[in-house]
Amino acid sequence: MRSIYLAGPEVFLPNAVAIGACKKQICAEYGFEGHFPLDNEPIPAGLTPREAGLHIGRQNQHLIFRCDAVIANVTPFRGPSADVGTVWEMGFAAGLEHVVSAYSNNVAPFFDRTVAFSRRTTVNADGTVRDSLGQAIENFALADNLMIESCIEKTGGVFIAREAPAGHELDSLEAFEKCIRLLCERSASGAR
Repeated sequence: MRSIYLAGPEVFLPNAVAIGACKKQICAEYGFEGHFPLDNEPIPAGLTPREAGLHIGRQNQHLIFRCDAVIANVTPFRGPSADVGTVWEMGFAAGLEHVVSAYSNNVAPFFDRTVAFSRRTTVNADGTVRDSLGQAIENFALADNLMIESCIEKTGGVFIAREAPAGHELDSLEAFEKCIRLLCERSASGAR
């Protein structure tokens, strides 16, 4: 494993290019080649917004296909869970049998974040907690939806959760670097 796709919602931040460069530099320091989604070629002129979006999706899929692994930032984004596009990329990579790892800059369990996000919940006699629409809230003592951590475990990846300083939940790279370090150690020991 030498080539890593760097998935995450950082692409939406004002300093996305700088964050991507920092992540690629950290990868290089550990002997990996990092590929950030914004490394793709510019969007061709004249495309409609829909065509441009589909073009970006195809380019990111191609980039993931060419890599050996994915490291995803699954810090909650626009809600209590990870960015949906990032999670899709993790699943796509797992389907390609790539190693999928992830990190979060939020240590609160998914259940706690979802309850807080839901604002109004009820508890059934069996202990099931439901949101205001009556839908059960997943409570498996995991960092995010069970499929995310299942994907990481299935592919032999690692998961790191660390609390980032306030205001730096999406751009703190301490957990990312720890993830890279653990992958480097696994790679050196011959593990997948």
